[in-house]
Amino acid sequence: MGSISSRRINSPTQVMAATQFVKDAIAHDPIVIFSKSDCGYCQMAKECFDKLKATYKSIDLDKRQDMDDIQDALEGITGARSVPRVFVNGVFIGGGSDVRKMSQNGKLEELLKK
Repeated sequence: MGSISSRRINSPTQVMAATQFVKDAIAHDPIVIFSKSDCGYCQMAKECFDKLKATYKSIDLDKRQDMDDIQDALEGITGARSVPRVFVNGVFIGGGSDVRKMSQNGKLEELLKK
């Protein structure tokens, strides 16, 4: 028996538009966090930036109708569609655990000084 997925099939045009949205967002703001409002790992990543008093753009995907398209675009760019997906200066630096580890070992602060 096959499995049933509730994930909808996105058209290539929708994914291309979402990919452009992601690229524009990470080009416009130095720190961008793609997240969901009820995600503990997303909150953890944001708290790391808050501790450093760093300003970031948070894009809460669960409040957008194109959430699936953006997650597909993020998968194409970062290799995963899970959140958070964190970008600094246009570069993907990881998810919540990655950001926490960077915060703990001082590498996040170093990265923000560049």
